[in-house]
Amino acid sequence: MTKPSLGRILKTLVIGEARSPSDRHIFHKLSLVAFFAWIGLGADGLSSSCYGPPEAFLALGQHYHLGIFVAIGTALTVFIISESYSQIIELFPSGGGGYLVASKLLSPNVGMVSGCALLIDYVLTISISIASGADAIFSMLPPSYHQYKLTAAALGVVLLLVMNLRGVRESVMPLVPIFLIFIISHVFAIVYAIVVNVPNYSATVASTVSDIHSAGGELGILATVMLVMRAYSMGAGTYTGIEAVSNGLPILREPRVRTAKRTMMYMATSLAFMATGLMVAYILYNLHQAQIDQPTKTLNAILFEHVVQGWGRGGKVLVWLALISEGAILLVAAQTGFLDGPRVLSNMALDRWFPGRFAVLSDRLVTQNGIVLMGLAAILVVIFTGGSVGMLVVLYSINVFITFALSQLGMVRHWWLVRQSEPKWGRRLFINGIGLVLTVSILTFVASLKFREGGWVTLVITGSLIAVAVMTRRHYRSVGKQLRRLDDLVTVAESSAPMLPDGSPDPKYNRHARTAVLLVSGFNGLGLHTMFTVIRQFGECFRGFVFLHVGLVDAGNFKGVEEVEHLRQRTEAELDKYVEFCRRNGYYAERYFSLGVDLVSEVNNVAPQILDRFPQATFFGGQLVFREESIWTRLLHNYAVFAIQRKFYHQGIPFVILPIRV
Repeated sequence: MTKPSLGRILKTLVIGEARSPSDRHIFHKLSLVAFFAWIGLGADGLSSSCYGPPEAFLALGQHYHLGIFVAIGTALTVFIISESYSQIIELFPSGGGGYLVASKLLSPNVGMVSGCALLIDYVLTISISIASGADAIFSMLPPSYHQYKLTAAALGVVLLLVMNLRGVRESVMPLVPIFLIFIISHVFAIVYAIVVNVPNYSATVASTVSDIHSAGGELGILATVMLVMRAYSMGAGTYTGIEAVSNGLPILREPRVRTAKRTMMYMATSLAFMATGLMVAYILYNLHQAQIDQPTKTLNAILFEHVVQGWGRGGKVLVWLALISEGAILLVAAQTGFLDGPRVLSNMALDRWFPGRFAVLSDRLVTQNGIVLMGLAAILVVIFTGGSVGMLVVLYSINVFITFALSQLGMVRHWWLVRQSEPKWGRRLFINGIGLVLTVSILTFVASLKFREGGWVTLVITGSLIAVAVMTRRHYRSVGKQLRRLDDLVTVAESSAPMLPDGSPDPKYNRHARTAVLLVSGFNGLGLHTMFTVIRQFGECFRGFVFLHVGLVDAGNFKGVEEVEHLRQRTEAELDKYVEFCRRNGYYAERYFSLGVDLVSEVNNVAPQILDRFPQATFFGGQLVFREESIWTRLLHNYAVFAIQRKFYHQGIPFVILPIRV
């Protein structure tokens, strides 16, 4: 047994032991119940109370009493969007995020736009959550420490990246205490602020009425409405994260739809209470002037100081505890970007909008490449914006409402098309219709308000990602079109008459015969082309063939025990076709298969079994060869056969790569 390398030992210590996709209990071990899903997926929305309500409140300026209307509108919006997404969950029980909904109900191209917008939004989710968390924590420290805030934010992203490489449950479980402390401390602050200010309610109501009249007199009715709408739109970051449950259905415990709807209920109720309660608390404590006097502190930090005023040392401890939990919950909120961003990316990779490597799973059964990409992109955003929450808020929330609007449009179209067969189509159409009007309105306001302030940067980046997706898809289609000419070989192989006459004995196994071992990926033109090339180049040298197929478990089929079993059955059926074709044409043939997430390691594991039975075996693998190799072709295509060849050469195993020119 070979001794593991230092790199392998370190990887195991940091990331953990490899997991087997063949384990029938693996999905139960990895899935989340509603409570933990609320923490992992709902923290994004809940944590937005650290920057959504404050941004909305401060946007009102001296007319902050109008915040009560923003608070009511926020709560209604949360419940409407969450209910409309509950219908998406029912219609797409295996996962129905904005990308899949728009792709299936509108068109693949519209779905691609929705997916690209969502990917940028998830990168910004990680960035703004980490930056806001750093702000909350450094609010408690002397100004001299603020120079380290950007470094701390980048390290926070790296920490979450490593946790997510370990797995879904491993990344969520350590965050439970943080989440609960945040909930308890903030609910306490809101309830306390409301209860202790009961004697001042009449004065607050009078001030609100007076503020409405003064705003109307100074600005005019239309301008006052626009002021409220602007504040409402500036707090639009509050609604991001509601879509996370529909994207994250594959990681939820069975029955997934019921778990998802329960998670959505937890999320909507907690978010509506938190966002509305904090806005009311700001108004009750008149925090507008306090923010002006203490610009280096967050609005929530000032609120907690007002709540515990006169409590002495115990009050300071509570403030510290609340703000630390606030900084930590923002770290937790970035988790949504790491959970759902790579999942959207893998779905788009499976549809050939992005390189296929983003659908590949690591040995911890996570989409490692997507997680690393999301983390690195978030670090770059944090660095280029200097970790400024104000700047990130401008970039944030435009994209998520693009996805919201397209998802609602797709659902409205769906209910209209099935109105003859769906008894409750009217009610369902109404819910998604309201969601459509609401999200389009918010998108219009957010885009128009934020465009000149820097929101155009988000749209330019999203547009660039769309261009990359279009070029990637065009390349894959071009290659696929050229490879389809090889599919004629499948027709020939299936329809050709046997070379051996009826009644001829099957070719016999000969341990010492020279045998060609072919790596195939299904009964297709590529595999047959490789086999015919071996016969043409080596003549009668090989009278026996072994076909090795590794059924790769990726994000597309790692959705349940049934999906993995179906992959196994499909793999065996494809190999049987090769064996049958060879035997009826006078060649001895056998098949070997394996299921796993890494082609190189699985081939290396099966090779000793084949060599034990066929000592004179030579391995063959086909490789696409382009007229002009480039970074682009290397990024978009699999060059695993070269890695297999290197590994085999070190073991003294002959491996021949046969070119397939494109």
